[in-house]
Amino acid sequence: MEHYNKQELLDKRYLRMARIWAENSYCVRRQVGAIIVKDSMIISDGFNGTPSGFENICEDEDGVTKPYVLHAEANAITKVARSNNSSDGSTLYVTASPCLECSKLIIQSGIKRVVYNELYRITDGIDLLKRAGIECVHIESLK
Repeated sequence: MEHYNKQELLDKRYLRMARIWAENSYCVRRQVGAIIVKDSMIISDGFNGTPSGFENICEDEDGVTKPYVLHAEANAITKVARSNNSSDGSTLYVTASPCLECSKLIIQSGIKRVVYNELYRITDGIDLLKRAGIECVHIESLK
């Protein structure tokens, strides 16, 4: 039982860090943060936003998210791909449950566990992760 409590404490701690990292996002509608942890080390991080070199404006004049905005998970995964680290066997902490597109990237990057805070209204991403045998942990309260 003690191992479970320790893991839950760590999960909440890393999720709080992801939530703080989300504050870097310039997106108005929703700020999302992600952290990838492997062997007790943070190997990557990301938040939702426009690609490198683009203006830091995520929504158009009507408040609709621009189609080229990257999700936090995609930013964290592509960031680790450019480093000397491997996400194989790691855990992804993300402030909102992954969408279908990000879930495909998560599966292909070898991430084995996803811990998320907010459950997004469309659950097809979580459904796909579970189908792929990836452990999905929903933590509502970060206290």
